[in-house]
Amino acid sequence: MSPSTSPRFFTEREVARHCTKDSCWVLLGTRVYDVTNFLRMHPGGEALILRRSGKDISREIEGPPHRHSENARRWMEQYYIGELDRNSGSEEAQTLRERRNGYSHTEENSSQKLSEEEDSMYNRCSPVDLDNDLVDWRKPLAWQVGHLREKYDAWVHQPVDRPIRLFGNSFLEAGTKTSWYWVPIVWMPLVIYLSWYCYATLAKGVSRIEVTSDLSIPVHKSIFPVLFLLGWFLWSFIEYCIHRFVFHMKPPAHNYYLITIHFLLHGQHHKSPFDGSRLVFPPGLASFVVGLFYVFLMSVLPDIIAMSVFVGGLCGYVVYDMIHYYLHYGSPKKGSYLYSLKAYHVKHHFEHQRSGFGITTTFWDHPFNTLIPDEKF
Repeated sequence: MSPSTSPRFFTEREVARHCTKDSCWVLLGTRVYDVTNFLRMHPGGEALILRRSGKDISREIEGPPHRHSENARRWMEQYYIGELDRNSGSEEAQTLRERRNGYSHTEENSSQKLSEEEDSMYNRCSPVDLDNDLVDWRKPLAWQVGHLREKYDAWVHQPVDRPIRLFGNSFLEAGTKTSWYWVPIVWMPLVIYLSWYCYATLAKGVSRIEVTSDLSIPVHKSIFPVLFLLGWFLWSFIEYCIHRFVFHMKPPAHNYYLITIHFLLHGQHHKSPFDGSRLVFPPGLASFVVGLFYVFLMSVLPDIIAMSVFVGGLCGYVVYDMIHYYLHYGSPKKGSYLYSLKAYHVKHHFEHQRSGFGITTTFWDHPFNTLIPDEKF
């Protein structure tokens, strides 16, 4: 709802009707929010919100057990749709008011939906004041963010639920977007083929590691799973380092180009964390990282050993991208590993941007002292 639009008013009965996955409303005091589109994004799972649908969630927002961050509160405002009318009076008065807002007391099937005409009066996810924001959202953002200078860091860590356009050129823009399924489609055939190749080569029994000119150690085929897992483990460390030291570098406020590069690499993801087209790496961009990983291993290890470690790391990358997508859009079962990982990652986005750099695992956050404090959701 834009600042110039008068707020809509709803009765308590109207709000209480919206208690399903298809239409879920909640209250913060007298403010009404349509959080339907947020259900599957919620780190605590959609059931926690559905149980409180139609009710005031002020106590849950303030905590305990979890006091929501300022970014979480700001994010909530994107779903604001109107105000609660506590002085609605009798049931007859409520019915008249509901009809004025587009409802019919006798039409039960339509009672949970606004009419198309009234629905167009506001945007349920209108997260940005186009006239007052630091950038012009009606234009591509890539060349604007560098001008934010010292304001960039705070701006980029105030997430919005709005798609981002980076470039005016349609070809460049399309190259920055990727559907999640392209990651396994492109990379898993290579993982399967190289795994078979490495195992078959080792099974010939001719692979050896040269220790000295007079001493070599045979490499048995049974060592392949160990090398594969070693590559996966090595990737988890690379994943952590890239996320922490590259994606979360703090570009100098005076450097337009570093700010722009940071935004293109990762800043745009923190600004719009639920843009489904930019949650995984485009294969073209990922190939540079994969290629560097391959060249490094081939330069320090014997060929077949390097290839075996490489394919494990490549598989780790595919799993990383799939898990990252799922952490934003999946609804893991409460108490599961992915449930805790989703809560951990969402806290990284909304409250702890300088810690919590592990995606598929929190393992590396422990030795590097970047672990997000444990907190119940």
